[in-house]
Amino acid sequence: MNTKNSTAKKVAFLGIMGALAISLSFLESLIPPLPGVPPGAKPGLSNVVTMFLASSSGAGSAFIITILKAAFAGITRGTTAMLMSGAGGVLSTTAALLLLRSKKFKIGYIGIGIICAVCHNLGQLIVACVLSGTWALITGYGPILMLFAVLTGFITGTALRLVIPPLEKIINVYN
Repeated sequence: MNTKNSTAKKVAFLGIMGALAISLSFLESLIPPLPGVPPGAKPGLSNVVTMFLASSSGAGSAFIITILKAAFAGITRGTTAMLMSGAGGVLSTTAALLLLRSKKFKIGYIGIGIICAVCHNLGQLIVACVLSGTWALITGYGPILMLFAVLTGFITGTALRLVIPPLEKIINVYN
């Protein structure tokens, strides 16, 4: 296969995945605050894209989309959102890469979704603590965020399990 053509296909695929991740992120930003849900907490559906890339395309593609999502958060919601998205995204993507590519840890997509959501919320919580200078957020707000992460991780893990088969068909076209 022509290397130039192969590179163009990979760039096009990554562009499609980036557009999908940003679209999902934007749609989540339209969800109004719900009673009983931690402020600013969203389902994390755009993380399905990075988890998929972690399983199918590797670290480079997954981290490119993670950084793209953080940049989008910075452009649309400011520096704090960018830092929180970046920290949560890097921890979550790292966890996805380790879990999805490991031969030892077979916990299923829902388990991976939950662990990635916990890592994402932990990264955001650490940034919030650093920016506010209030480490008590970990004990005060952390447990609520971790419970929410279990719920959202279940949702994203289920979504990942549902979308992997059709997305793998698409990725085969670009490889």
